[in-house]
Amino acid sequence: MSKSVMISSIVWRTGFPSTIGQAGRRRGSQTAFAFPANMFGMNNTRRSMTTTKSTAGDEEYDYLVIGAGSGGIASARRAASYGVKVAVVEKGRLGGTCVNVGCVPKKVMWNAASIAETLHDMKHYGFSGYDSDAVAFNWKFIKNARDKYVARLNGIYDRNMGNSGVTKILGTASLTSNHGEVEVIPSEGGDAVIYKAKHVLLATGGYPVFPKIDGISNAISSDGFFELDELPQKAVVVGAGYIAVELAGVLQALGTDTSLVVRKDKALRNFDDIVAETLDIEMQRQGINIYRNTNGLAKITIEEESGLKTVTLNNGEIIEGVDTVLVATGRAPLVAPLNLGARGVKQKPGGYIVTNDYSETNVDGIYALGDVVGNVELTPMAIAAGRRLADRLFGGPQHEGAKVSYEHVPTVVFSHPPIGTIGLTEQEAIAKYGEENVKVYRSKFANLFYGPFQVEADDKPKTAMKLVCAGEEELVVGLHVIGMGADEMLQGFGIAIKMGATKADFDSTVAIHPTASEEFVTMFPWGLSKQETGAITSPLNGAPAAEPKITVKEA
Repeated sequence: MSKSVMISSIVWRTGFPSTIGQAGRRRGSQTAFAFPANMFGMNNTRRSMTTTKSTAGDEEYDYLVIGAGSGGIASARRAASYGVKVAVVEKGRLGGTCVNVGCVPKKVMWNAASIAETLHDMKHYGFSGYDSDAVAFNWKFIKNARDKYVARLNGIYDRNMGNSGVTKILGTASLTSNHGEVEVIPSEGGDAVIYKAKHVLLATGGYPVFPKIDGISNAISSDGFFELDELPQKAVVVGAGYIAVELAGVLQALGTDTSLVVRKDKALRNFDDIVAETLDIEMQRQGINIYRNTNGLAKITIEEESGLKTVTLNNGEIIEGVDTVLVATGRAPLVAPLNLGARGVKQKPGGYIVTNDYSETNVDGIYALGDVVGNVELTPMAIAAGRRLADRLFGGPQHEGAKVSYEHVPTVVFSHPPIGTIGLTEQEAIAKYGEENVKVYRSKFANLFYGPFQVEADDKPKTAMKLVCAGEEELVVGLHVIGMGADEMLQGFGIAIKMGATKADFDSTVAIHPTASEEFVTMFPWGLSKQETGAITSPLNGAPAAEPKITVKEA
């Protein structure tokens, strides 16, 4: 007979293998399952528990979070700061996709690739030695250093949860048919434990998906990229999204003969044209082979003796002698293990959990956020949503109605060169406001870094920028940039756009020279837009700066 444990909220996360042919083995930061029969259909059939009996836990919690990714942990720690009892359920390493097989290790590899590009360019600044044996790259060295850094972050997450008073439960969690119950199969084995919770948060994230083709077991996902022990000599990256272009750029810069396979005419088709087209040109300039209008993969075969792969595309093109085939064609929400059907939690096509603006599902006391929801699949978005949910549930009357906005979310693609974007593309703005109400400002130039290069102007990498404005006041509704430093310049512009800046507001800001970002506040024609501000305190026409509200204590 099992006794129940009262928990106000639980967070759980788990994962799938990074290669289809290696199901059931622990991969990277996530714990692998054998692929369930309903994986691609994402139905809610409860997995069989006929051989597992349930026992009782011995704690009562206020908040139970399923998934120790960035969003789940952020929500759990914020909830604990209000004095409630909180637990997080996790089967893999702490930090989720971002820390273990996403943002963090990817940025480390992007940094390595950027250093390689700088070494390649150093001759233009008077340095020699690039073509000698004095300069060499050791893949195993950076992999080892990167993995140690990630492990250190795992420890930091663990200590932070402990210091915040959050209980860590190691195991695999799923909903039961009873209100407020969560079943956890302990990682160390033994009987399943039933926990009760007033509030349950589903923050299980997502996993890479593969096309159903012959030989797909010979490919790896983006997760598998971080398990490579050697730098491939020849790689094929399949996909047109940000993960594909990021990893293709890293591999090419570090010395791999890299091909990018896209289904249609170019990568990043959902981004603004100025970004997608400039990246396409730059990838070709760097030597990446782009296979276009392929309609995707047809099959992958492997030569047993050499281990090299042959990639056949649906348009008939063939790529031979390939070490590594990396498939980055998309991700899906990790919902199959959650047993959502037991409680009738609604899902959208593709398996994403349906939520309202407050991260609430259709079932009272069950919430969801992050990649499992699919609104904006970015780590900082999940963190913000998780904290605001905890504020609203446990923070008292001052946080009543607290929620996040999924509009004007800045994001960066760590391609080579990097991309920064926020708001509407030009085409999206025209569709929303009408072409007659949209005004666009553009600029394209070579960064000053390339000034001393004694090469033709057309051969210098380009920075491209676009401001998309709408309405009589020329409200900035979209900002897009690709080029050196784009990743570090976007955050500040994101604040301005979230606050409702106009073109006149941009023009009123004195440029920082010489920088690339100054182009955004000097775009032609400068200073001729309607003098209307989006700020509470106008910065226009030499107005004084805003002053804080000060409470003067009486003597």
